[in-house]
Amino acid sequence: MKQRYLSLDVLRGITVTFMCIVNNPGTWGKVFAPLRHAPWVGCTPTDLVYPFFIFCAGCAMAFSFSKYDGFSKEAVMKVIRRGLGIFLVGFLINLYPFFPLEPHDASASFWQNYGYWLANKRILGVLQRIGLSYLIAGLIALWLRKPAKIMVAIGVLMALFTGILVIFGTDPGAFTLEGTIARKIDVALLGENHVYHGYRFADGTRAAFDPEGFLGSLTGACSCLLGFLIGSMILRSSRRHAANPSEPKDAPSWMVSRIFVYGCISLAAAMVMSIWIPICKPLWSASYVLYAGGWAMLALAFLAFCIDLCGFRKPFVPFEAMGSNALLAFVLSGVIAKSYAFFNFSPSEYFGANEYTSLAYALLFAAVIFCCLYPLYRKKIYIRL
Repeated sequence: MKQRYLSLDVLRGITVTFMCIVNNPGTWGKVFAPLRHAPWVGCTPTDLVYPFFIFCAGCAMAFSFSKYDGFSKEAVMKVIRRGLGIFLVGFLINLYPFFPLEPHDASASFWQNYGYWLANKRILGVLQRIGLSYLIAGLIALWLRKPAKIMVAIGVLMALFTGILVIFGTDPGAFTLEGTIARKIDVALLGENHVYHGYRFADGTRAAFDPEGFLGSLTGACSCLLGFLIGSMILRSSRRHAANPSEPKDAPSWMVSRIFVYGCISLAAAMVMSIWIPICKPLWSASYVLYAGGWAMLALAFLAFCIDLCGFRKPFVPFEAMGSNALLAFVLSGVIAKSYAFFNFSPSEYFGANEYTSLAYALLFAAVIFCCLYPLYRKKIYIRL
């Protein structure tokens, strides 16, 4: 078995490239239409980027866990260190540049302004959700090990998450911004000043709601476990094929077909479930898990067909370079974007004229990240937590 699974690196690279583009438009006032998120219910291609990243983390987890014998101390400690490490990196990005660049109150002392700044920093975020999801999913995968048991665990987690929303939700509905218990849990645990305020209630006032909140980490773990199941299947199939190349059911083409079929089943199940449970990225609803997971499987099957079966590798090399250091790519994108404040630079001044100049900046930004990572790819340097 190869040390790295190329199709997975490419999928992860496409995902993190798209994430850099989506998170860094020339101006938030004129985002290129296909790069916008669904307002609440629904799913655009942009809404698939985040769960694809978690799905890829689950796939990679299967390869990483193959050297451990179940629920060993070494494996558990690795999962805990990696999960908490990813969370910490995300929190440090939130804190960067680690001090307020402009005082809140010019008449107050530095430490008073610093205290106010700390008291209003968001705690959760994208990497924090990935870290918590990885931690939950990793411990479950090490404990249960068998695919059938893990599938049951996914069902239990989705049922638990949905049950909590429905039982404790209030008017106008358990799956609405106003009525979801997920918002109240995060405010109770973290305080209103430490959560995201980008969503608005129906009356136009800003809502203290974090789309990367604690409750959604349960279903985030489900997305990770779906990836783990697919990664485990790829690993087992590859090992059997190496031992018995003449067996048709162990051939790479059969494996790709299975991933495609599983993706279609997941999408169909999501559409049926969405009759009762809306596909909602901010809540990371159960139907959203299956919907995004289904598309992730189809994307991986397509890439495996192109790369593993047809041998079309060269067109995907840029994404392979991005995917081989995906976490570093995400961290770099966040640090570079936040460093503009040191130079009083605003992309919207130069790229904010319309949606197309905004897109041009986003593509240029992703190209800069690629240029930073390509030398590491050429030297086969992979930075991991």
